Amino acid sequence: MNNSASPQSKSPSQLIDARIEELGDWRGRMLSRLRGLIREADPDVVEEWKWRGVPVWEDAGMICTGETYKAVVKLTFAKGAALEDPSGLFNSSLEGNTRRAIDFHEGDAINAEALKALVRAAVSLNKSKARK
Repeated sequence: MNNSASPQSKSPSQLIDARIEELGDWRGRMLSRLRGLIREADPDVVEEWKWRGVPVWEDAGMICTGETYKAVVKLTFAKGAALEDPSGLFNSSLEGNTRRAIDFHEGDAINAEALKALVRAAVSLNKSKARK
């Protein structure tokens, strides 16, 4: 597929690839690394592209979104308030009753194992709700 293809003709995964390339800085590298960890944690994850340009990862429901801002890459877990977070990864959107987020700044280290555990917990929660 050439680069002149319209966004509607590209898959969500291709659109996420393009966003990472378009960023071209630490945010693209961070989003790419987070995406890789999400895929490692859940090989069945489905990538979506919603709300005019937000990468979304789903499995039996939404797991999280990956938004990029000038100073932060934000992973927002749709049902984060219902998840155990023993490693204390959630550092944003803590006041809500449903969502929780992790803000990653330039140079931040990623606790890969804790993040993958959080993703697996979100998938497990989604699947438990889907069965009811």
